[in-house]
Amino acid sequence: MQKGRFIAGVIFFFHLALFAQDFVPLKYNNDLKVDLGVGLWAWPLPMDFDRDGDLDLIISCPDVPYNGIYYFENTSGNGTYPIFEKGKWLAPARRNLQVSQINDLSYVMGPGVEFRDFPDSLFKNPEIIFDKSILESRHEKIRFSQWKFVDFEGDGDLDLLAGIDDWVDYGWDNAFDKNGKWINGPLHGYVYLIENRDGTYVENGKVMAGNDPLDVFGAPSPNMADFDGDGDLDLICGEFLDRFTWFENKGTRQKPVYRAGRFLENEEGVIKMDLEMITPSAVDWGADGDMDLIVGDEDGRVALIENTGEVKENMPVFNSPVYFQQKADLVKFGALITPYSVDWDDDGDQDLICGNTAGYIGFIENLDGGNPPQWGRPVRLKADGEIIRIMAGENGSIQGPAEQKWGYTTLSVADWDGDGLKDIIVNSIWGRIDWFKNTGRQGLPVLSAQGPVKVDWPGVAPKPEWNWWDPSAQMLAPQWRTTPYAIDWNQDGLMDLIMLDHEGFLTFYERTWKNEALVLTTGKRIFFGTGGSRFNRRNEVVDSVYGPLQLNTDKYGSSGRRKWCFVDWDQDQDLDIIINGINAAWFENVRQNEGRVDYEFRGNLSEQKLAGHTTSPTTVDWNQDGIPELLLGAEDGHLYYFSKN
Repeated sequence: MQKGRFIAGVIFFFHLALFAQDFVPLKYNNDLKVDLGVGLWAWPLPMDFDRDGDLDLIISCPDVPYNGIYYFENTSGNGTYPIFEKGKWLAPARRNLQVSQINDLSYVMGPGVEFRDFPDSLFKNPEIIFDKSILESRHEKIRFSQWKFVDFEGDGDLDLLAGIDDWVDYGWDNAFDKNGKWINGPLHGYVYLIENRDGTYVENGKVMAGNDPLDVFGAPSPNMADFDGDGDLDLICGEFLDRFTWFENKGTRQKPVYRAGRFLENEEGVIKMDLEMITPSAVDWGADGDMDLIVGDEDGRVALIENTGEVKENMPVFNSPVYFQQKADLVKFGALITPYSVDWDDDGDQDLICGNTAGYIGFIENLDGGNPPQWGRPVRLKADGEIIRIMAGENGSIQGPAEQKWGYTTLSVADWDGDGLKDIIVNSIWGRIDWFKNTGRQGLPVLSAQGPVKVDWPGVAPKPEWNWWDPSAQMLAPQWRTTPYAIDWNQDGLMDLIMLDHEGFLTFYERTWKNEALVLTTGKRIFFGTGGSRFNRRNEVVDSVYGPLQLNTDKYGSSGRRKWCFVDWDQDQDLDIIINGINAAWFENVRQNEGRVDYEFRGNLSEQKLAGHTTSPTTVDWNQDGIPELLLGAEDGHLYYFSKN
């Protein structure tokens, strides 16, 4: 045990050394209790890792840059909702890790493999149990392959369940008809039984539910246990979205037979997680004799769905999800956080207003104006008294209905209507620009419901050619998930907007008065690239001709996705562009004349890799020396600070 701990400690300090680079993770610097979380996507493995009699959380996070196996120690004892210690990095993550709880023992598995003696050895003692390719080869497009031990028929040995999804029918993106109906198929999620026959594992086909093979909407995450307390093993599956399907065993312990699935529900309705890509794991968390669910969410948080012990209409009753808490460490707001630095509460220091994948808009308060500051717990902003949440729904994402719980809010903050109060301008998964008007007062912002940012189009409002929906007459419908940057570019006292247009060109939308109302004029492509003007979303030059800056030449789901800000980065009295990259990249303003600005691409600011999907930059000056520093939101939901000094 001690040897394993020593090895894990060495690896942990090696991990810290990797972070000791240009971009430094931002800490709360504050004694708070916050949502327990890792980076993008949490795979929880509840177990008594330190063997002290209570259940801890091991969480696998297959993310960039927060990749790792993290240990959250339960030092509160056997309480239902302990406050966990800060996460400790143990090892690089493995995908599709699952834990099986059988007779008070915890078995950790990957696809077809058991990692024996996991608390002491982690991944050092793998044992192949079954050739995973036998099942995986039947499916052309797999994202989840989730394997667990179970004594399926009560004969005292360990069989295997394999939950495997299939994306072939679904495809990926750009499959809506003109009415917004998805014309591809659904996601599939199947569960296979591999039976232990005298020590030899034999595949026994798909588990049946009713008259058909069990099939959920992707990511089946099978959990087999006696959830209803009747002495046999039932089955609860997750899915790629946010729900749980209950398959009742109407047979016996020795000969299970499963009814068709029903969604778990309680008096509040169908039980749903806050986000999607959920990863449930069954364990008797409360040590009260019934099996609960510990569930990871896409944004790295983990929730307890407690089994009440009641059964109604042949279904166990679970409480709604409650997210675990931990002692504060790194500032975090969901996943793919998009920060904007601004004095939101007018107290003289720079706070953060942020979007994220879930579609929320959060306020992270700077509590002391220090360098670095102390930060408050993130607060979800409201408009007209309701928490702001923009989501795709069935047809708001070009990548299909599997993304219906995502919103991908990205924003800027400015006095949009000239009344002296800061408003919020936002883009999202929908690719339409809205704003939230501040109807409060100085120091006490209050937001009204979102409304459209209006453009005085001379004809039909343009849109990306792959959008199934048409914008209304004055709507601004650019590409999705790209920053709407509000700035008084021409310094005429009116707030303009600069962002990627419907074809991915960086465009200046000038503000003007018309019929006693503020509107934007038709966009002008005044920004040019000198050494190359067309880039894909990975900052690769598509061609090197001189012309208007097209910052993303990609289409469909790969379009948009550009997060950026203006700043005089090189202190030469003009505005450069800092844009997302493997960390962040610099476009230098090399020449500016009336009606045209020339930029030269200077590349990434660092070699440190912070992006798998994207990052999002904003600038700060916490030491108040007049030299801008960078604060970068990463897909792990954390913020990374970069200084040139």
